[in-house]
Amino acid sequence: MAFPVHYLWRALRTLGLVLLYYIFSIGITFYNKWLMKDFHYPLFMTLVHLSIIFVLSALTRRVLLYATGKPRVVLGWRDYLCKAAPTAVATALDIGLSNWSFLFITISLYTMTKSSAVLFILLFSLLFKLEEPNPFLLLVVLLISVGLFMFTYKSTQFNLEGFLMVLLASFIGGIRWTLTQLLMQKAELGLQNPIDAMFHLQPIMFLGLFPLFLFNEAVSLSSSSRLFRVTHLSPLLSSLLSLSVGGVLAFGLGFSEFLLVSRTSSLTLSISGIFKEVCTLLLAARLMGDQMSSVNWLGFAVCLSGISLHVALKVYYSKNKGVSVRQLSSRSPELELPLLQSGEQTNQLDCEEDYTDREEEIITH
Repeated sequence: MAFPVHYLWRALRTLGLVLLYYIFSIGITFYNKWLMKDFHYPLFMTLVHLSIIFVLSALTRRVLLYATGKPRVVLGWRDYLCKAAPTAVATALDIGLSNWSFLFITISLYTMTKSSAVLFILLFSLLFKLEEPNPFLLLVVLLISVGLFMFTYKSTQFNLEGFLMVLLASFIGGIRWTLTQLLMQKAELGLQNPIDAMFHLQPIMFLGLFPLFLFNEAVSLSSSSRLFRVTHLSPLLSSLLSLSVGGVLAFGLGFSEFLLVSRTSSLTLSISGIFKEVCTLLLAARLMGDQMSSVNWLGFAVCLSGISLHVALKVYYSKNKGVSVRQLSSRSPELELPLLQSGEQTNQLDCEEDYTDREEEIITH
């Protein structure tokens, strides 16, 4: 009886983690679009969110320290600058450009274009030898590319500037998630815990995005009546409250993404991401009035077919290929990681942990 109960518990836990990821991911997408209607400073908004995430992560680490009595992982400067910094800068640019694009495009176009990140993830995973080349990858690339073209073809709400921003964000996202996997595979760093990872990444993310903010928004923001030149208290409080809500959502999204990957696998995130895109588009059409023709919907279906094929191929190859020594050594970060464990404890987990559902995937978001 214990056998089915164990798997039932794991299924319920995975479902709960996926729903948590959906709430924060879909919620922050609609929040960003809503906020950008009146608050035209997406880079400043992102910087505020990064600051809130860092503060919440630091407070959570402090609470966990008092609760467990065990120290949290702290990276040395060499590891921090050489190993964590590239991931942080790529993540900051990906998020910053994505938020910036909401000034120009609809949620539907954003969601569809962001799905093209799979193409760039495949590209960089091949370059970093995280993905083995096979003939089906060409079909995956073709389906996603054709789907993206059909979705944007004669779209009544198409905006070239916003489209290029999201496309660039997707390109950087390919670098971001490839570096993220490399970072998570370094068990000696101890950043498998979501709180520890977010705590270490936020400061460099802030510094990486700050010059872009100075160049594009600093002068305009300094004369804004909603912030620095406010004449009444209520608009200032309203702006701060709105930005704070977004920061909490951003913290929840980062936490739920890392937790979903660490407690299940990045394959679970990949599959759940497909259905999340469908939910986002349906909600955008119903709640935001996004206009989509039959050709656009068909293009979206073709693109999802490409993404689904990629996920299916990963499942097939992982089940029909023996596990090499290199794969075993790289899979340790994807073991089940209790939230209250420190990085040092994580490295000491038993190597005989169940690997059956720990596919070596590139994260897609």
